[in-house]
Formats: sequence, C-alpha cells, structure tokens
Amino acid sequence: MKLITAIINKKDGGNTAKALAESGIRFTKIATSGGFLRTGNVTLLIGVEDDEVRKVLDIIKEHSAKRMEPTPTFIHANAGSMNCQVTEVPVGGAVVFVTNVEYAERM
Repeated sequence: MKLITAIINKKDGGNTAKALAESGIRFTKIATSGGFLRTGNVTLLIGVEDDEVRKVLDIIKEHSAKRMEPTPTFIHANAGSMNCQVTEVPVGGAVVFVTNVEYAERM
C-alpha cells in the first residue's frame, strides 16, 4: 500500500478532487498554504494499493496545470520606501510524494 501526498494549487484542487472522486479514489482534503508565495493550496492524502498509484498520478497530472501568473513583488528602496513590481511566476502543477505504508486500517 502507498500513501500519496499531493500538494496542489487551490485553483486546481477542486477539479482534481472531483476527478479522483469520480474515479472511485478516496482521499482526505486539507486546506494549506505555501511558504514562498503564501498562496492557498490543497493537500490531498490518498491511500491506495500499489497498482493504483499510476492511475492517481495520471489524474493529478491531468488536472493540475502549470501556468504563469502575475504576482506583486515588493522591493525595498532607500529611506524606508517600498516599490511594488509585478512579475510573472510559475504556479500550479503539483508536488507529489509517494510513501510506502507498512500498516493501514479503516475503523
């Protein structure tokens, strides 16, 4: 058995969760936030048998699109003033960890 931990941009989280549910995959959904851009994420905890891992990864990949989004960046200038500059940064996609599970039980 495997535990798949998928951290997904919140804009993609709903569609990904819906696709997993429609495929009969059970999961736990947790609202999280990223450390770099401090934007919202969804973390999915998915316990599956070894032969279902590829199916789950394919669903996550299909519904978690990478894209560029404008993000304000604050630049400290002299005399305590700050300037704001908008830059495009890559967002979306997913960070996925697949971990071996020694024991699992539904109660």
